[in-house]
Amino acid sequence: MGKKMMFTAIGLGAAYLLRNKDARQKLKDQFQSFTGSAKTQQTLQ
Repeated sequence: MGKKMMFTAIGLGAAYLLRNKDARQKLKDQFQSFTGSAKTQQTLQ
């Protein structure tokens, strides 16, 4: 039951991102800023 709900949520989220270009771009920007900040943290240590 739990896995089925998880995959349903993932499928709905993917469908939303495929149809909504603005949401897709925001998510892409968030990942890029997250990976950029992670790389910055590694170089500082």
